[in-house]
Amino acid sequence: MLAAAGTGPNDTVLNGALLVALPIALLGGLVSFFSPCVLPLVPGYLSYVTGIAGTDLAEARRGRMVAGASLFVLGFSAVFISSGALFGYFGWTLQDNKSTLSRVLGVLMILLGVFFMGLMPWFTQREFRFHRRPTAGLVGAPLLGALFGVGWTPCIGPTLAAVNFLSWHESSAGRGAVLMIAYCLGLGVPFVLTAVAFRKALGAFGWVKRHYVWVMRAGGTMMIVTGVLLLTGAWDHLVNEMQSWSDGFTVGI
Repeated sequence: MLAAAGTGPNDTVLNGALLVALPIALLGGLVSFFSPCVLPLVPGYLSYVTGIAGTDLAEARRGRMVAGASLFVLGFSAVFISSGALFGYFGWTLQDNKSTLSRVLGVLMILLGVFFMGLMPWFTQREFRFHRRPTAGLVGAPLLGALFGVGWTPCIGPTLAAVNFLSWHESSAGRGAVLMIAYCLGLGVPFVLTAVAFRKALGAFGWVKRHYVWVMRAGGTMMIVTGVLLLTGAWDHLVNEMQSWSDGFTVGI
């Protein structure tokens, strides 16, 4: 059995904790995509990464649209997955204080949930911006994606931080990276699907825009529940139950 970098000899990539955290990370990415500071900008992003004027997107070649969206997703995925691995590695160095770490992360996760619901707007409105953008078109698409990842737009900041906290709790660079891959799938696949069926996607976006408040409340509730589980120790109990179920499917590295 091969040991993963940043993990102990008995660690595995697939374990009970990861099975519990993966759907949370995936849902976090999906909620991030439908948040009010990402969804309205999707046509703009697609226009920029394809080099096609916004008014012409509906008539653009599907192949170019998908290529631009995919390169954009790869750009921010490289940033996010690296951060997940880094948080996981640092979590591994703090294994002796795992119980205290779980409580601290639980409190932080609850606060992030409150922020995401918009109850503390002065926090969620903060962001980092890069005023110098890369060249428009397919060549600049990965770089724009990377800048999107580093910039942490205000609405995805809390959900992204929550997944990084879970990576930290996983105490493994490999599992932290896997968690962030799930997050990137939740955030990135809708980008690509929008490029595949742009005109139809615009109709669906209209419905989501009318229900933004519920998107934010659902995402915030998910983070608060996860935080309560970590804070009370119920997370570890749930993990142990999942570990018993998944023993026959564990893949070690």
